[in-house]
Amino acid sequence: MKIVLVRHGQTEWSLSGKHTSFTDLPLTEHGRRAARALKLRDRRFALALTSPLARARETCALAGMRCEVDEDLVEFNYGEYEGLTTQEIRATRPDWSLWVDGAPGGELPADVGARVDRVIARCLAAGGDVALFAHGHVLRVLAARWLGLPPSSGASFALDTAAVCELGFERENRVVRKWNLVSGGQ
Repeated sequence: MKIVLVRHGQTEWSLSGKHTSFTDLPLTEHGRRAARALKLRDRRFALALTSPLARARETCALAGMRCEVDEDLVEFNYGEYEGLTTQEIRATRPDWSLWVDGAPGGELPADVGARVDRVIARCLAAGGDVALFAHGHVLRVLAARWLGLPPSSGASFALDTAAVCELGFERENRVVRKWNLVSGGQ
């Protein structure tokens, strides 16, 4: 069993580094090209899920996939930090870390961890390979939780737009098989 993680293609805010959770932005033309270049059309999946947000659903469709929406795959809720860059946030909170502090009016890392634990349970029950289309931070938390690490360990997994990752098993151990692979469309 493999879990294929796909981060959505580029948006204007991902390009500029703005934290984007529930602001429903479309892909840029570059993001659409990169989504079309994903090599998933010929793979068979027992389950394919997507975040309900347009950028993930559009990436899924352009990659040639049909996915069921799963609300648990929405991005980390940045609350009051929505639309701000890390640099802008640190101008008033110099020691801020999303992975430790979460976001005021938004979520804590443990909240996101609980959501992705439910997604992982669905994946394990699927009876075959699974594809997940979602967002940078939520997928990083998912990788950490897959490995049995705390949600804050997602900080250690850099993830580009339109990148593909693969989680799986080596014997009975959960492993990261591939990480942050981008196609020539990037």
